[in-house]
Amino acid sequence: MVQEVKTKHPYVEVNPKICSGSPIIKGTRIRVVDIVIEYEYLNQTPDEIINAHPHLKLEQIHDALSYYYENRAELDKKIQEDKQFIQKLAKAKGATKS
Repeated sequence: MVQEVKTKHPYVEVNPKICSGSPIIKGTRIRVVDIVIEYEYLNQTPDEIINAHPHLKLEQIHDALSYYYENRAELDKKIQEDKQFIQKLAKAKGATKS
């Protein structure tokens, strides 16, 4: 029998009052999905992400990425929803330009 073990993520929290409940790095408003976008889509290394966010520590970045890989389907869905929302806003803004 295989027992599933959940990894503890000391640097990640989910609070419905912060960023609409999106997982964030504790003590910040930086969402896990924002770190993932920088890492997965912008091909930045954890060190480059630290340079962009000097108030973060390397262990926070790695914990955020670990959290993402454990919850990939859910967070990929959130990334896609955010992308569609941005596209919708851009389209609406383009329609209002004179």
